[in-house]
Amino acid sequence: MSPPRTVFFLLLCSSLYLFLVESSKLTLDYYSKSCPRFAQIVQDVVTNKQITSPTTAAATLRLFLHDCLPNGCDASILLSPTPFNPSPERISDINLSLPGDAFDLLVRTKTALELACPATVSCSDILSVATRDLVIMAGGPYYHVRLGRRDSRLSRASLVEPFLPRANMTVSQLIALFSSRGFTAQEMVALVGAHTIGFSHCKEFSAAIYNYSKSSFSSSGSSGYDPTYNPRFAQGLQKACSNFRKDPTLSVFNDIMSPSKFDNLYYKNLPEGLGLLASDRAIYIDPRTRPFVEAYALDEGRFFQDFAVAMEKLSLYGVKTGQKGEIRRRCDEVN
Repeated sequence: MSPPRTVFFLLLCSSLYLFLVESSKLTLDYYSKSCPRFAQIVQDVVTNKQITSPTTAAATLRLFLHDCLPNGCDASILLSPTPFNPSPERISDINLSLPGDAFDLLVRTKTALELACPATVSCSDILSVATRDLVIMAGGPYYHVRLGRRDSRLSRASLVEPFLPRANMTVSQLIALFSSRGFTAQEMVALVGAHTIGFSHCKEFSAAIYNYSKSSFSSSGSSGYDPTYNPRFAQGLQKACSNFRKDPTLSVFNDIMSPSKFDNLYYKNLPEGLGLLASDRAIYIDPRTRPFVEAYALDEGRFFQDFAVAMEKLSLYGVKTGQKGEIRRRCDEVN
């Protein structure tokens, strides 16, 4: 084994060891004595919020992914700018479009828990459990969430950009990104199934539906859209997003068939050219990921099982325990 590979192997082993040590400190019944109504309080707030604002499930799931993938599940995404830290994660370009419903949910839940159990429950635990509960409310699978995370005191926008998937990423880029966080290609495809609920802003895919051009695309180039789209779908997107330059909030559901239901129609849509984002269509086209797309399209139960396993694994990524973090009194600022 060459020296560079030896160093890489040792670093990988060290990271795995730290992951196992930190995650082993988390337990399913962490708040059973210190805050016995924890689960019920979270569920009550989540239920009320989702009923009044049905986009909350998708918003919170996205917030959770954007918190965990860059630097671990530590609620660093929730910190607001201050004179001492003017550029936290939440103001990075990719996070500016995170929906406000998710942040509002965390504020409401934290407030309720502080009244019942002051300075006891971390914001990172709240986000992890609220996400799971909302996935279930939307029709998705149950999965265990171990508890005992601490909240990060550090949040930097500069630490975010390289570690979050973008709408136009290639499959190779997606595989590399998730692999750097310890996830396989199959786990990546399962996690991308989160697109079964929620929406994307027109600006994220406008280049694929207006004035699209590619050297290999000449026969129907006048249509102006990426040929991997279903033609009727692309034309519908052109109409729906026609005013996106004047109104940057214009958006389209990721799954046009059942936008509010957590199911496997996202995968069934991809062979029909109904994938909204370039990355969606790419995972069906690429032979490394297509088998997983086809498997999940055929078997919703398998998708649910794999999604649950991947989400449980992600919820343990980069967690902080003990003195490595704190229990914030407010989710948007350090103590």
